Amino acid sequence: MEERRYELTSSEWNRIKRMLPPEHPKSGQRGRPAKYDNRRIINGILWLARSGAPWRDLPERYGKWQAVYARFRLWKQRGIFEAIFAALSADADMENLSIDSTSCKVHQSANGRGKTPEGGKKGQAIGMSRGGKNTKIHAIVDGLGNPLALLLSPGNDHDSRHAVSLLGQAEIRGSNVIGDKAYGSQAIREYITSREGSYTIPPKSDNPEPWFIDEHVYKERHLVECFFQKIKWFRRIFTRYDKLDASFFAFVLVAASVILLK
Repeated sequence: MEERRYELTSSEWNRIKRMLPPEHPKSGQRGRPAKYDNRRIINGILWLARSGAPWRDLPERYGKWQAVYARFRLWKQRGIFEAIFAALSADADMENLSIDSTSCKVHQSANGRGKTPEGGKKGQAIGMSRGGKNTKIHAIVDGLGNPLALLLSPGNDHDSRHAVSLLGQAEIRGSNVIGDKAYGSQAIREYITSREGSYTIPPKSDNPEPWFIDEHVYKERHLVECFFQKIKWFRRIFTRYDKLDASFFAFVLVAASVILLK
């Protein structure tokens, strides 16, 4: 298959192809082979992630959009995208871990479900902030700036609210967690130390018992900002078009996996 811009190269494809379900039924099992091979499908999903276009605008070279969507939905339900991301992020540099979040604008096409009493969308990580409706992507990156853990929340949620859940996705024993002042609460710091980790998180100016931080180490926090810049090259991440959290998060995992493959 001819390699096009934004599609997986042969070496990148070879790293993940065995993580996808087989295209043909196993020997002795009933069923017919898939009409489109997995590489074509994954490149179609990647094209959608990069372009932000509607499913119906998928170029014909990737097959019928209904077939690509059906495979995307099936893989999403089976946790295939999570499995690929976990496998690619397994060999992480755990010395320093940077934590932060970024906001993604929510397109009007992502609306349409009932509201919660707080004003957010029921069953959706969508909330109202100063800039309008947003979804937050919370992330931890390793010492090389590669994504290690990801989580969604409404855009009006404070970063500290989801810090422990996000940190719980990573083995932080022996690691140094780098974060801004939003992560300086006692509960978060105690969680890190209880998991035998350390932290480089500056105290707020009004903290009655400030602690020392290594400013040189703290500068490494820029790595998580660099990751957010890379993931927002994917227009379907930069702006949220998907109503369901599961669909939007699947595209986040696809984008993060491609970053890990580079």
